[in-house]
Order: sequence, then C-alpha cells, then structure tokens
Amino acid sequence: MTTYEPTLEVAVQAQATLGEGPTWDAAKARLIWIDILGSRVHTYDPATGRRTVMATEQHVGAAKPRAGGGLVLNLRDGVALYDGPATGFRWLHHDPVPGRRANDAAVAADGSLWVGTMRYDEAPGGGTLSRVTADGTVDVVLPDVAVSNGTGWSPDGRLMYYIDSPTRRIDVFDVTDDGRSITNRRQFALIEEGAGWPDGLTVDADGCVWVALWDGGAVRRYTPAGTLDRTITLPTVRPTACAFGGPDLTDLYITTARTGLSSPHPMSGSLLVVPAAGKGVAQPAFAG
Repeated sequence: MTTYEPTLEVAVQAQATLGEGPTWDAAKARLIWIDILGSRVHTYDPATGRRTVMATEQHVGAAKPRAGGGLVLNLRDGVALYDGPATGFRWLHHDPVPGRRANDAAVAADGSLWVGTMRYDEAPGGGTLSRVTADGTVDVVLPDVAVSNGTGWSPDGRLMYYIDSPTRRIDVFDVTDDGRSITNRRQFALIEEGAGWPDGLTVDADGCVWVALWDGGAVRRYTPAGTLDRTITLPTVRPTACAFGGPDLTDLYITTARTGLSSPHPMSGSLLVVPAAGKGVAQPAFAG
C-alpha cells in the first residue's frame, strides 16, 4: 500500500453542511455536487471558474444530469425532475416516509437511477436501495439497509459495488445480463475500526474502487482484487464522496462536510480536487 501525497487544491471554497455527490456532467463540462442538509445543488465549471447554486424544496441526496437536459434529483420525499427555473421541480416518483430522507444515487449504463434512502436517525433497516427507470417505475433492490451510500459499476458493467456505511464494508455484486438485478453479494473490502466509515465511491478505468472515509480524513483506492494500494490523506476529517472529472476525466473531485464538527478545518465543506489522480470512466446520464 502506498500513501499518496498528491497536490491537493480547493476547487470551490464553501461551507457546505454536508457536501456530497460529485458528478461530472460531460455535456456541459461541469461538476455537479450537492449540500444535502443545506438543500442546495452546486455546479462548477473548472475551465471558467463559473459557479451556480440552486436551492431545492427539500433535503437533496443526489443530483444527476439527464439525457434530455436538466437534472434528476433524489429528494427527501422521492425522485424529481428539474427542467429549468421556468418550470421548477416535478415528481417522477413521490414516496414520502416520515423520518426518512434521500441519500446517495448513481446512474447505471442503461440510464436507470439507483437511489438510496436512510432514516435521519440512521436506524438499521430503515433505508433502501431502489432502481428507478425513465418512466418512474421503481424496483426496491435492497430493502433493509441503514445508510445507503456509494454505488458504482465496474468498467465492463458486470460488477456493482455498494456501501451500507455502518457495516464498514464495501460489498460487490454480480450484475444480471439485463442490468436490472444484482446477485451474489459478498465483501469486497472491510474498513478497519479507527480508519473511519466508508461513504461515497467511484470506480476508475482500471476497475479500481476509490472510497471516501467519513471521520477518516482520507480517500482510499482498492484494486479490483480488493487490495488497498493507495491512500490520499486530507486535512479535513469528513470527506464524503469522490468522482473523476475534467475534460480527460483525470482530476479527482472530493466533497466534504462540516456537520457535527466543533472545530471544522477551513477546508471542511469545500469541494477539493486532486489533479491528475488517475483516469475515470464517463458516467451515463439518466434516461428520463
């Protein structure tokens, strides 16, 4: 294992309460990220430095680009579509559950959105992982999780990686040929006690899994065999997720949080970037 000491930069100086969900929007050459508890969707164009901030109606767990333009949002009470300021938000799937909110989400190769939920009190079994199609059809894939978090696929689409944070595990599944289901759940990697909790993840072009460690102040990379081979140490203790972006998908963007910290580091809540950290895989847009 190599402790990697790269150049770490602040892409966007911010004070997000719970920064999350970095996603490279290739069509608009920008990074999308969110502040869950701040109910905000942020965008950042690294070429021009242009930033936007949009308020959402509810706590927002994820925001992803849509194939036809606009965004799909994983909100507290369900999945919504956003076409622009003139029309605002409209529900694709409305399913409010008292005490539950949205969390991380990811788009599969077929354009479906895999959305996670969790209870505010993080009670075991209170969350789910579901597959949402363009027409709003929802299939619950995992019904009994605590904190549904990082979800990603191997470059060939045959494996899906998934994190239920309190388990301390990154799990891996086999993906069925039609891409609709997952089978054969097993442990891919275990985060040892004292190293933090696994949160958001991304998979690079070599099939390596990068994971942000909440309360661990680090991002780790695991080989396809599940071997830890690189650690990026961070000055802020609560990184939440990571994703590759930029025109060549070589820059690793890392979201961070301030929530629950009595003396947060000045970078806490900012969007960080490690230039030339590796090589990512282009992410599909939601088909809806």
